[in-house]
Amino acid sequence: MATVKGVSAFSAEQEAHALRKAMKGLGTDEDAIIETLTKLNVSQRQQVLITYKSTIGRDLIDDLKSELSGNFERVIIGLMTSTTMYDVHELRRALKGAGTDEGCLIEILASRTNAEIRHINENYKLQYGSTLEDDIVSDTSSMFRRVLVSLATGNRDEGTFVDEALAQQDAQALYEAGEKKWGTDEVQFMTILCTRNRCHLLRVFDVYRVIANKDVTDSIKSEMSGDLEDALLAVVKCMRNKPAYFAERLYKSMKGLGTDDSTLIRVMVSRAEIDMLYIRREFLAMYGKSLHSFIKGDCSGDYRKVLLRLCGGED
Repeated sequence: MATVKGVSAFSAEQEAHALRKAMKGLGTDEDAIIETLTKLNVSQRQQVLITYKSTIGRDLIDDLKSELSGNFERVIIGLMTSTTMYDVHELRRALKGAGTDEGCLIEILASRTNAEIRHINENYKLQYGSTLEDDIVSDTSSMFRRVLVSLATGNRDEGTFVDEALAQQDAQALYEAGEKKWGTDEVQFMTILCTRNRCHLLRVFDVYRVIANKDVTDSIKSEMSGDLEDALLAVVKCMRNKPAYFAERLYKSMKGLGTDDSTLIRVMVSRAEIDMLYIRREFLAMYGKSLHSFIKGDCSGDYRKVLLRLCGGED
């Protein structure tokens, strides 16, 4: 359900030369760069990266960086980065940039699969010399830190088996850890929400609603606050409907005054080849306006052009 699918008759050399031509001489042909990079998929772009260097003897990323700027540059460099390394760079920026970007940490760690998290961990260590876990531990605190550390292990059960007795037990445990007692046993929430498989959790949420007479998200909102609340809500939302979670991330990045460009860029770049069509569908259903129209109204210039290409069509 991707909006960027790649091209079948693909010549890395041809595309490399097209990019060089777009940047050579006076002025830059931004349209040609957008056209070339958004028709290719991520593995084709990686081939172009290598071919550019072998046939032209220059570094494509360096050339792009010297020709482009601002948010448009961030999107283009994002597109030229492999899927795993893009997440690795974003996590590093979120941890070691100016101030911690908790939203980014939560979004990536709550939404990626075990295999994706494992690749992220391996590459993070290779790239930065420290482990992702070490950096999370040194940069975050208390229960929020523990949830991130748990998610960063990439150790969730990915089976589909629903143990009915355990589902009843888990729902009861969540109820007793939150609504039923004074104070909240946050560890109980973390253990259940961060390790059980998706099918099992969906059953737990149904049972919970019967026991507590309210949705688990409402309990999390009333029992927790701040980053911990955001993290656990993200986990529940990703389990229920990942495209809807991303639709909400996009909506919140653009609604109101100002734009959270980091989130907008990250979601558009990282989901274009995975589930962008589903995200668009959820966006329209949830907000009554198309993602396309939101981007159009919120961004401008080449930045808008490239995001609209990643978005695909108008709904």
